[in-house]
Amino acid sequence: MKASVNTIYGPPEVLQVMEVEKPTPKDNEVLIKIHATTVNRTDCGFRKPEYLVIRLIGGLFKPRKTILGTELAGEIEAIGSKVTTFKPSDQVFGLSTFHFGTHAEYVCIPENKSIAIKPANISYQEAAATCEGAWYALTNFRKVNLKKGDKILINGATGAIGSAAVQLAKYFGAEITAVCNTKNIELVKSLGANEVIDYTKEDFTKRNELYDFVFDAVGKSSFFKCKKLLKPKGIYFSTELGYLSQNIFLALITPLVGGKKVTFPIPKDTKEIVLYFKDLVEKGHFKAVIDRVYPLEEIVEATKYVETGQKTGNVVISLAHHHKSY
Repeated sequence: MKASVNTIYGPPEVLQVMEVEKPTPKDNEVLIKIHATTVNRTDCGFRKPEYLVIRLIGGLFKPRKTILGTELAGEIEAIGSKVTTFKPSDQVFGLSTFHFGTHAEYVCIPENKSIAIKPANISYQEAAATCEGAWYALTNFRKVNLKKGDKILINGATGAIGSAAVQLAKYFGAEITAVCNTKNIELVKSLGANEVIDYTKEDFTKRNELYDFVFDAVGKSSFFKCKKLLKPKGIYFSTELGYLSQNIFLALITPLVGGKKVTFPIPKDTKEIVLYFKDLVEKGHFKAVIDRVYPLEEIVEATKYVETGQKTGNVVISLAHHHKSY
């Protein structure tokens, strides 16, 4: 099978599309023929680790997992002898976080892990882009118990995480102020933002408004810059570790002091979360935003585009297996 392989850390060019052995499912696993996957910030972070903690997880001097990719949508081709919840030809989608392996034509995943039957009302490409950004957003929202009437500011409202966060916050009934660039103002309003700040014209950290929560979905601000936007018991959370990994330390220290605080939940993907998103998609409450679609052969270009930081929503890799109509 074809796969994008990187045996060393480095720039996007370390990714090489090559023939590798097709995996065989173990007793409890399903073999999925992948129709679509994504390139996201997790892939980029593990391909060229900037934080020691990433190397501790992914390999100190070279990657332990040589095929990246955390999201998938495809068709089950074979099942292990003990699999009971799926059958061949089932259309599935989900996550393979920290196990990676989805930048390939096939992947094996245990049946009890984070995969579920694909919603019938979306394409493989949309299904592949549904879970990771939304998973990060939901993990944070559950941690802080986001609820109806809460005021939240979301910085970076047009990335994979941000565009999911706006939709989920709307679903929870929050009052949303979103920060994005000029070209995406209408998109972000359509996703559910009550107010949109154009960061090319205004520095959101200089506002006089107060919020229950500030969510930095791009990791480009900090608790110290956003602190004055928070109500007395307000909470800041970010998708990045921050300068000198400060967000982990602040999450440990700020709750002890009382008042405004930082939270940094460690996300754990589960089947329950994938089923939750399936339900939202089927009921029309959530839809992945897709910016560009590349074939697997152009994964280096796709990765370079993700690393510009300018993508709107998700960048999808299509493994269309020569029939494009889904």
